[in-house]
Amino acid sequence: MGLSISQKNKIENLLSRKIENKLERYGRETVSMPFLSRIIQDNEKIAAYSFIYSMATTLGMSIYEDISVIIASETAEEAFRNYGIGGVISKKQKTVISDIVSKLRNKERDANINKEIKEVLEASAVNGEFQKSGSIADFYMKREGKEYYFEIKTVKPNIDVFEKSKTKLLE
Repeated sequence: MGLSISQKNKIENLLSRKIENKLERYGRETVSMPFLSRIIQDNEKIAAYSFIYSMATTLGMSIYEDISVIIASETAEEAFRNYGIGGVISKKQKTVISDIVSKLRNKERDANINKEIKEVLEASAVNGEFQKSGSIADFYMKREGKEYYFEIKTVKPNIDVFEKSKTKLLE
């Protein structure tokens, strides 16, 4: 199923608005880029790189979530970005999650979300505590009564970002 005309218009307006805002408020992130300066040795090219990198960051941090809401809104009962998540989790469940993430990082196990969820849910929930940290899902939608929570990351997040995201998803 393709995008509706309404969705295409909303996405086009969103992109135009974000790019216009960036152009109006752009200030070079840094004038000191010693390593890049030594490699490129051309201030105009470094300034262009800085702008392009800044634009990519802006698009990556806000556009994907907004576009997700636009796309889901026509078929989902609810669709939100930056959706607050709460819940109760025990120390035993946190230990299981930590073990899963550690073994994934060390390549001691293969990723299998269904198995991982089962392991966490089978761990004792006794003395669970409400999570005060206030985790936030990048994107949330509810369709046909079923809730979906998404973490949106760049194409190649580093290992530390992966660990935090995987822990957050399992929690």
